[in-house]
Amino acid sequence: MAEVIEATPLNTPDTDALRFLPEGPYQIAPGTFSWVGIQHGADATHGSLNRYDFDSGKNVSQDLPGRPGFAFPCQSANRFVVGCERSLGFFDIATEQWEPFCENIDHDVTNTIINDGLAYEDNLVFGTKDLEFATKKAGLYLYRGRDQQLIRLRDDQICSNGKAMVLDGGQLTLLDIDSPTRQVVRYGVNLDKGTLTEPEVVLDLTSDPAVPDGAILTPDGSGLIIAMFLPQSAAFGETRLYDLASGECRKVWRTPLSPQNTCPALVEHAGTLKLVITTAVENMSADDQAVCSNAGRLFVADSGLDAGNWSPPVYQA
Repeated sequence: MAEVIEATPLNTPDTDALRFLPEGPYQIAPGTFSWVGIQHGADATHGSLNRYDFDSGKNVSQDLPGRPGFAFPCQSANRFVVGCERSLGFFDIATEQWEPFCENIDHDVTNTIINDGLAYEDNLVFGTKDLEFATKKAGLYLYRGRDQQLIRLRDDQICSNGKAMVLDGGQLTLLDIDSPTRQVVRYGVNLDKGTLTEPEVVLDLTSDPAVPDGAILTPDGSGLIIAMFLPQSAAFGETRLYDLASGECRKVWRTPLSPQNTCPALVEHAGTLKLVITTAVENMSADDQAVCSNAGRLFVADSGLDAGNWSPPVYQA
């Protein structure tokens, strides 16, 4: 039976705009992490980059020129690489300057924007989403840093979400979630050729009422932590740790009064490895929001995981 852990809500975000759709938490340094507000309301056309400090309890929010899907810290000070609308760019948190370097992504289809992604060395792997969550037209992409090439790996996604890269015995593999399929699949990756192998189903969650959203690897690479988005009123939401070898659920972190978990992150703080979970208000009725009073908050819990030599990848730019 899976171990159950109750996560604690933070007093962040503290506005309706920021609680609408938080995603993509990511450690900047021990005790601090970033996250994105994808959009600041149902009809909003922009979002934000946010930075939270555990010691002060303070969140700093900076508006972006569109709706971000992901943001990762770079090697260069004060700089983040961001997937925003249909562009990749750098955002300087000191000057608030936005510098796009790859634009017109998904140029041959309509009504899609960049969603989740990951940084791997000087590469980015990311997907887009159909804003109507209906048509298999969104892309899965590799931005190859060494030659600044954008390579479309797939063109049949609906809402491309959680991703993790695994290097084992010289073989690079990608774990990937296209949320409406309710499956986690594995691809072999060839960065030189810019190709994927055919997908292999690793976890089949098609019978689950919740939808798999963001995901991260455990430090030892043996498990996948998946935020589960339950699109209905409930006493709690769940983020789960699945063993990749057996497919068994080993741990469940519950988010009381917040059923729509969106993304997990591991963050070092006070000598332990914490699990940060973003949750969302998106698509909730007023009645559901009244019941699910913690919806849109960020949560934190002990991960119970050994950090070892773990450190989150920093984008090499």
